[in-house]
Amino acid sequence: MDYQSIASQILELVGGKKNVRGLTHCFTRLRFQLIDTSKAVKDKLLQTEGVISVVESNGQYQVVLGNKVTKVYEALQPLLGDLANNAQGQEKVALGTRILNVITAIFTPMIPAIAASGMLKGILAVAVMMGTSFYATDIKKSDTYIILNAASDAVFYFMPIILGYASARVFKTNEFIAMILGATLCYPALVALMLGQNSISLFNITITKANYVSSVIPIIIAVFILSYVQRFFDKYVPEVLKIIMVPTLSLLVMVPLTLIVFGPIGIYIGEFVNWIYYYIMDFSPILLGAFIGGIWCVLVIFGAHRAVVPIGINDVAQTGRQNLLAFAGAANFSQAGAALGVFFKTKNKNLKTVAASATVTALFGITEPAIYGANLRLKKPMIYAVICGAIGGGLMGWGGSYGTAFANQGVLTIPVYANAGTKAFVCYLLGCAIAFFGACIMTVVLGFTDIPNDDKQADKPKETDKQPPHDLDHALMSPVSGKVIALADVKDDVFASGAMGKGIAVLPNKGEIVAPEDCTVSVLYPTLHAIGLQLDSGIEILIHIGIDTVNLQGQYFTAHVKAGEHITKGTKIVSFDIEKIKQAGYDLTTSIIVVNSQQYATIAPTAQTQIETNNQLLQIQA
Repeated sequence: MDYQSIASQILELVGGKKNVRGLTHCFTRLRFQLIDTSKAVKDKLLQTEGVISVVESNGQYQVVLGNKVTKVYEALQPLLGDLANNAQGQEKVALGTRILNVITAIFTPMIPAIAASGMLKGILAVAVMMGTSFYATDIKKSDTYIILNAASDAVFYFMPIILGYASARVFKTNEFIAMILGATLCYPALVALMLGQNSISLFNITITKANYVSSVIPIIIAVFILSYVQRFFDKYVPEVLKIIMVPTLSLLVMVPLTLIVFGPIGIYIGEFVNWIYYYIMDFSPILLGAFIGGIWCVLVIFGAHRAVVPIGINDVAQTGRQNLLAFAGAANFSQAGAALGVFFKTKNKNLKTVAASATVTALFGITEPAIYGANLRLKKPMIYAVICGAIGGGLMGWGGSYGTAFANQGVLTIPVYANAGTKAFVCYLLGCAIAFFGACIMTVVLGFTDIPNDDKQADKPKETDKQPPHDLDHALMSPVSGKVIALADVKDDVFASGAMGKGIAVLPNKGEIVAPEDCTVSVLYPTLHAIGLQLDSGIEILIHIGIDTVNLQGQYFTAHVKAGEHITKGTKIVSFDIEKIKQAGYDLTTSIIVVNSQQYATIAPTAQTQIETNNQLLQIQA
């Protein structure tokens, strides 16, 4: 797969570099902030290799790529260069959306590190369980356990430093000054002072005592203010002194302000958010679990789950446990189960392949391929997943399930939830099982509207076993008007050799393809250069517009029907711009092939050299 080519194509289809004012990515999608979303060509993006879906939400233009997103993102970086904010022509974005975008931009880059810490916690939990069973000594006292446990806890202990760096990148301020500000909050002597019995003062101003180790919100607020403080000093400090005095003055201002004002405000905000969450939890853990388990993957579709993630991170940082991702785990397993049900149920080969791989990735915690590739695309499996995820999450809430790390929800992190106690862990396992198997069974039993089979092998529709009537003497009308050309004279060896089937070709003089008779559109390729028709008479034809026109990727083509649609004679199927395609250097000779030629005794062209649509093109006899 050529990631550089994909990146270039995506950038062009979102309106080019000048239309991009920001770009981030998560596990599965590129998140563009565009100056003018009307310049993006969604239909063409959906036809781009590797693109699963395109979503417009919360001020972002999201291109879903699945596990290829990192490589495409890396290929985009040199193409975009420095993405400085361009205020000219920017769309107005609501305050809530801007806050959500900031939260997403801050937390997304650190999610892999947090997920890795969760995985380490899971491995250590398994080791402890095995140690309890097979060894007399306490494995938690071993040097190996202590070292690996430090690695799993470090990201949370030093959260202010990590968030200081991430926030500085978002707020466009010096990353290292922000990290020093975060490190000050974690400095052992300051931590000891904050945890001591005596009151603390700074410049004779009493400081609110708080432990900032593992805190989340205080450093984000502090770095936000730092960005303005630094710009102020950068503006007024003489150029010759800037490299020394701007950082020094920034720290002299921000350390006291953080400890006296913004730190306590951040702590109170964090406690208030947690209080609301646990107030709901105390009111009804079943309802909260059902709500998160059901709605989590709906939030993923809009990218809004990023606004909830800090609750779980803050929980682990402050208390060493979280139940948010336990409930979200039910949602993940339900998406995997629904995708597996699609795999069992669908007759579409491409969809079956997508569903199989999406099931595996969802079981390991990455649900976007399952959501966009199968479940949301078919609608009903998504509904089944929401229902079963809610049931599983409700059971977890009833059982009091929680995890001891912020771990991505999948099969490898199940041990993270084992320390919650027997009842809680059993409820977690049962909740995951109900979500997975329930969604799978509902999808298989209740079903969905399947996508018609699209066999892209050798540029032809799938042949069926349907046999024509023995007395068939059929006049096939032309789907296109123009100059008639013998198939053997077509400048494409595959068609000219008859390997695809018998037929004829037409050099169009009018840029449209119509239904030669009542039929079903069995195949309509995304590039619109090839059309498969299942005629009601039993004849199957392939209409291939031009030679190598697949390289146009649908440019200059317009579809007027959809695959799977039954249409009547004369219905316009595809239109195309003859002049622009010719200017692009392509031969527009259009081959009309009877794919199931072997079922007929005679397929003979008429004697015409010029033909109009709906005039007789071929005589077919059984």
